Amino acid sequence: MSPPAVVVGDHDLIRQSAADPEAFGQIFDRHAATIHRYLARRVGPLLADDLTAETFLIAFRSRDKYDMSHADCRPWLYGIAANLLRGHQRAEVRQYRALARTGVDPVYDASEDSDARVTAAGDVRALAGVLAKLPAGERDVLTLIAQAQLSYPEVARALDVPVGTVRSRLHSARKRIRSALPDLPGDDDE
Repeated sequence: MSPPAVVVGDHDLIRQSAADPEAFGQIFDRHAATIHRYLARRVGPLLADDLTAETFLIAFRSRDKYDMSHADCRPWLYGIAANLLRGHQRAEVRQYRALARTGVDPVYDASEDSDARVTAAGDVRALAGVLAKLPAGERDVLTLIAQAQLSYPEVARALDVPVGTVRSRLHSARKRIRSALPDLPGDDDE
């Protein structure tokens, strides 16, 4: 019987990468696909390739500033990605407008049930149209919670804003979506 595998936290890998830069490659291996999916949904797969690479380059170069009290570096990486997105907001809005027209998510899983995709396409188009019109701060919070599935404190850390601001922006975004799409199914708990 082999000993249990030791899981090394992201913060340990970042610390180790100070002496051994190759160790940072494990951070990339762990999180690049997730960051890429998040970016691709917001700006499309081609620009997401570049932004993913840039996210990890910035993370590597600023790893000495990482707060080692956080074992999981995903919120930090999402924060870098969100900052990069601010420079590409027009591309993001174009992506949502294209999704609103076509209902085709650029990051969809082709193996998903095609009947379910067709049924949801109308809701997706309507929602994408509203997302294209949201203020950037609200869109950032909403997508980090809905797509990246970060917690409120993680979103606050990623965007460098108080948790209260996260809650306020999310509330406002949800209110705008409900107002624009009253028949769209959603969560009623806030």
